Amino acid sequence: MHDLYIYYQVREQDAAALAARVRAMQARLGAGQLKRRPHATDGLQTWMEIYPATPGGFDAALAAAVHHAALAELTAGARHTEIFTDLPTCA
Repeated sequence: MHDLYIYYQVREQDAAALAARVRAMQARLGAGQLKRRPHATDGLQTWMEIYPATPGGFDAALAAAVHHAALAELTAGARHTEIFTDLPTCA
């Protein structure tokens, strides 16, 4: 399992509409957190979706959900995905 961190920008005037879409998508997926940086720059907010401990195949399910929710209509630019895994514990 791995954690997904997906960040992107949204125009301030599209923030409310995008938040509704992302939250509905995450409810359908049964997973996810939505966060944003506290300040906008040049009318753009930076948002992050977090999906901890995702099972195999989740990436494909998320991609389909993003397409179905038409998130690209309201984001300013591309979505960037970072993948993190847990470090092994010391014995």
